[in-house]
Amino acid sequence: MTIGFKTTSFSMACAVLTATTSLFASAVANAGAPGCGDDHWVSNWSASPTNAIGGVEAVAAGMAVSPVGTGLSTNQTHRVVVTPHRGGEHVRLHLSNRFGSEPVTFTRVTIARQKDGAAVEPESVQEVRFDGGRESITAAPGSDVVTDPVPIAFSAFEPLAVSIYVDRAPSAVTGHDLGNATSFLTTPGLGDHSSDTGADAFARATTRVSFVSQMDVLAPADTATVVAFGDSITDGHVGNDPLGAPRIEGVVDKNVRYPDFLQRRFDEVGREVVVTNAGIGGNRLTRDTPSEFPKFGPSGVARAQADVIDQAGVSDVIVLMGINDIGTPIGVTYEEVVVGYTNLIDQFHSAGLRVHLGTLLPASNSVTHGALSIPPAEPVRARINAWIRSQHLSDSVVDFDAALRDPGNHSILDRRYASTDNLHPNPDGYKAMAAAVDTARLAGNRCSAGAAR
Repeated sequence: MTIGFKTTSFSMACAVLTATTSLFASAVANAGAPGCGDDHWVSNWSASPTNAIGGVEAVAAGMAVSPVGTGLSTNQTHRVVVTPHRGGEHVRLHLSNRFGSEPVTFTRVTIARQKDGAAVEPESVQEVRFDGGRESITAAPGSDVVTDPVPIAFSAFEPLAVSIYVDRAPSAVTGHDLGNATSFLTTPGLGDHSSDTGADAFARATTRVSFVSQMDVLAPADTATVVAFGDSITDGHVGNDPLGAPRIEGVVDKNVRYPDFLQRRFDEVGREVVVTNAGIGGNRLTRDTPSEFPKFGPSGVARAQADVIDQAGVSDVIVLMGINDIGTPIGVTYEEVVVGYTNLIDQFHSAGLRVHLGTLLPASNSVTHGALSIPPAEPVRARINAWIRSQHLSDSVVDFDAALRDPGNHSILDRRYASTDNLHPNPDGYKAMAAAVDTARLAGNRCSAGAAR
C-alpha cells in the first residue's frame, strides 16, 4: 500500500510521518545483515558524481553558483529525472556535496512520477524528509546525505522526478556530467517550485544530473544489485562525430546503455537482480582527473569505495575501465594498468563482492584513442586483454572485445556496433555488450536460490 503525504489532514500527516519513521528504523535495523525473510535496501539507480562545476561552466549549464563564501541567494529549483531499474513502493535518495568546497543546504525536496517533460503526476508528489522528519538538511563539503524512506509507487523503467530547491547557491555544484536523460531547472531567483506539478517554471533543460547520486528501493531479501563500473562506455556515451561529441537523437531518454540492456536480460528470466551504472565519461583506472577536466572524476581505484562498495545490496561488480589510461596522452604502461586492476579486485573482494573483469574494446581507427594516442594504445590494449583473459584474480571475465570487434580486423569495432567516433558503441553495440555477460556467473544475493555467496 502506498501512503501519501499530500493531505489536508494534520492527523493523517502525523500518522504518515510516524509510519515512515517506523519503516526507517526497521530498515536501518535490517541494513547490516538482513535475514532471508526480511526486506532490505538495494541500490536501484546511480549516477556517480564528479568534481563539482562552478563559474562559467556552471552558468552555461543553467546552474546558479556564487563566488566562494558569499552565499548569494539564488532561489533555484533543480528537477532531476532518474529512471529506476526496479519498481517498488518505498525509496530513499542519496544527495551529494562530495566535491563541494563549502556547505550546501537542500532546502526542500520532493519526488514524483514524471508525466511529460518537466511535468509530474499531481497525485504522486511526495515530500522528502531527512533525519526522521526534517524538511531540509545541510551537506558539509565532501559529504553525501541520505533521506528518510519515502512512500511512492512506481514501476521498473518508470521515470521519477526529484525536485531540489536550493535557496542559497553553492560556489560549485556536485553532479554527474552526462546523464543521458533530460532534467530541468528553473531560472535563478524564481523561488521554490519543488511542489509544482506543471512544467512552466522549469524553462531550462540539461542532461547533467545535479546533486542526486543514488536511489535505493526497499526490496525482498533475495534481491541484489550488480554495479557496472567504468568510463564513458559504461555511461552510455554515443559519439556523433570523429571527436566524440555526444549524439542526442535516439540516445537521450531512451535507456540504451549496456547496463540498461543487461537489466532487461535479468527481467526476461525473472532474476531478482538490479543493475546500476557507475560509469563516468573520461574516467581512468589509475589516474585522477586532470584539473582542466574536472568532469572526468577521480580514478577508478580511488572511487571504488564510494561508487561501488557503498551502494546498498551489492553482490557483484562488472569492471570495464582502462581505455582512457592508455589512450589519453601520455598513456600509462601495461604494468600500471595491471596494478590498477589488482588493486580494484582486492578492494572488491575484501568487501565480499564478486568481480567480473571486462576486456577493453578496440579503437585503433578512432582519433582520440588511435591516431593521437602516445604511445600507440593498440599494442598495450592487446597485451592488457591477453592478461585479463589469462588471469585468475577476478571471479570471471566478460569478453566485450570478442563480442564487438570486427571479424576481419580485431583492432577496430565492427561497423554494425560503432558510433561515428569509432571509440564508443552505438545502441546496437551496447545491446551486444549486455549479451556478452554470462549472467549465470553473477552471484546475486546470498538469499537467492543457487547464489554463489
